[in-house]
Amino acid sequence: MWEQVLSDFVTLWVVVDPFGTIPVFTAFTAHKSTPQSRTIALRAIGFSSGVLLFFIIFGQIILEALDISLHAFQIAGGIVVFLFGLTMIFGSSKPEQEKELKPEKGHDVAVFPLAIPSIASPAAMMTVVLLTDNHRTNIEEQAITTLVLLVVLGLTLLLLLMAKPILRFIGDAGASIISRIMGLILASVAVDYVLSALKVYFQLG
Repeated sequence: MWEQVLSDFVTLWVVVDPFGTIPVFTAFTAHKSTPQSRTIALRAIGFSSGVLLFFIIFGQIILEALDISLHAFQIAGGIVVFLFGLTMIFGSSKPEQEKELKPEKGHDVAVFPLAIPSIASPAAMMTVVLLTDNHRTNIEEQAITTLVLLVVLGLTLLLLLMAKPILRFIGDAGASIISRIMGLILASVAVDYVLSALKVYFQLG
């Protein structure tokens, strides 16, 4: 159990990448008051929680309705997550990319770009579906994964509420370095997804 908790926590922490979200959050709340920034942080976590829980509950049902095997999705998802990890390593870091996203006037920044794609990224959506695969995990294991996800999102909220002092301490460069390290871990996790699916598909020992 604790091995699963640790594995899920590391994987979900990497795909959510809370430290990479801090510069994005501060960039879009720079001219907001403290109560307004707090409200935006709460709304962003609320929206991203809803999106990720939706994928945990209905993601596999949608795939099976489309007659897409979980192994095919695991390989495709692993490749996409791997490419996402590579962009975090070699391309613009997550903070640099998402600070360039300019919401339209009157747009809710808690939804875009904070909830999606910063917190509930495509990689995070794919990962929660893979971690709660009905053919590999039982209800108890899926409940543990869901609880771990909520813990990660809760910690993300705490970091966002302390975003300004944290960013003053680590700076944009520190956030960029952390994001690239997360990208390396994410790429490794993605390769493991692909290899595991290929092993089952080809019935390798």
